[in-house]
Amino acid sequence: MGSNVDNALFFLVSTLFKLAIWVLILRVALQLVRADFFNPVSQLVWRLTQPVVGPLSGIVPRYRQWDLAGVLVLYVLAVLYIYAVFAILDYRVGLLPALWLGLLSLITMTLMLLTFSIFVQAILSWLGPGVNNRAGSVLWSLNEPLLSRIRRIVPMVSGIDLSPLVAILLLQVFYYLVPLHPVLR
Repeated sequence: MGSNVDNALFFLVSTLFKLAIWVLILRVALQLVRADFFNPVSQLVWRLTQPVVGPLSGIVPRYRQWDLAGVLVLYVLAVLYIYAVFAILDYRVGLLPALWLGLLSLITMTLMLLTFSIFVQAILSWLGPGVNNRAGSVLWSLNEPLLSRIRRIVPMVSGIDLSPLVAILLLQVFYYLVPLHPVLR
């Protein structure tokens, strides 16, 4: 991959796949944490993913609060992402390595999405503490299960909640522990 056209194509394809995967991760995660469905952010995620996941919802059953149709579409899209990246790089990849790399890429993208959402939630809390906005409530629903567990261990220091900082640090450690090829990060 040497030419600027190849680099631009790689960037474009990689970015579009990652955005689609992040939206699908959000769909699954928001249903998993039982976020407010009527929130405009939740509605946006739902409407963006419904044309792809909706037809499968009638075929693939739910398991408790797990949207298995969404998980299936998410995994298939991650494997397609692996094949697309390797095709652009002019490499061949077998089915089993693609399935494994697809799973690893889903793990890393989920960790990055959680890191980003906690970071944005922390910034929003500094800009308007106590202000309830639509994005903030969705972020709170998404991040609170993790942050509340960290708050039990890490106490507040001078009235400052350090749980977002600890969570971001831990998520980044886990991110770098996943054995994924640097091209796919």
